[in-house]
Amino acid sequence: MKDVANVLIIGSGPAGFTAAIYAARAGLKPILFQGGQPGGQLTITNDVENYPGYPEGVNGPQMMMDFQAQAERFKADVRYGVVTAVDLKKQPFEVTVDEEETFLAHSIIISTGASAQWLGLPSEARLNSKGVSACAVCDGFFFKGQDVAVVGGGDTACEEATYLAKLCNKVHMIVRRDVFRASTIMANRVLNTPNITVHWHSETEEILGKDEVEAVRIFNNQTGVKTEIPIKGFFVAIGHKPNTGLFEGMLDMDETGYLITKPGSTKTNIEGVFAAGDAQDKIYRQAVTAAGTGCMAALDAERYLAEKEI
Repeated sequence: MKDVANVLIIGSGPAGFTAAIYAARAGLKPILFQGGQPGGQLTITNDVENYPGYPEGVNGPQMMMDFQAQAERFKADVRYGVVTAVDLKKQPFEVTVDEEETFLAHSIIISTGASAQWLGLPSEARLNSKGVSACAVCDGFFFKGQDVAVVGGGDTACEEATYLAKLCNKVHMIVRRDVFRASTIMANRVLNTPNITVHWHSETEEILGKDEVEAVRIFNNQTGVKTEIPIKGFFVAIGHKPNTGLFEGMLDMDETGYLITKPGSTKTNIEGVFAAGDAQDKIYRQAVTAAGTGCMAALDAERYLAEKEI
């Protein structure tokens, strides 16, 4: 008979590691599988300046190593491995790692995060964290007083552009159609902001710069005319995709795949399964809010196990 983990955590960003810290300190001996991107999205972020406790800022990978070290200090069992299958129909739950080994768990915390959707340009990948970003709230401060570009035409892009307009000298919005997909109120907010210039019928051909972003080359998809715009920051705002495909058909999700939790908790529709971080948060998507829900998930799991007398 296999040993049964009290808490099994899937994912290793701020939510997963915070859940591990709280669960370990409660004596629950959690097992955490780090997934395909150990440390989550912060491992591709150079500078984090908005997380409390780091007055001088911190390198993203270093921050996640700090999270892991703290979890392991309390004897959380942090392991490499990608969860490839789950069976949530029976207790204890079954979790398959790397398509090979099966683990049993009385409770599961899902902290698989969400991934930004990118344009797919080689220059976008090369200059990621060197002026290319998918989060204005995270990185906008670094471009204070400078010119930047935002690509996208939905609510997220409009929010990013208006946020950046408060910090930056000029914001260029690159919109592939002649109208926004955003709500009327968000579109009007952009159009009424003096330092935002909208480039309609425009698509990104290339982000220019050797070691950092220097300009973006766009083309008009009606006329074919190409234009180079000098910028220092390039923000991709075409959406995020939650990493929740593994749970389709088992857990309640919204139309875009974000896990639905019961108000005021991290509880999913299956008793004993909890969701934290960006896998269930499409609004804030910050490291500090992810960590907060990781704490909540561990406390919810602890109370669940106590009620079941496990």
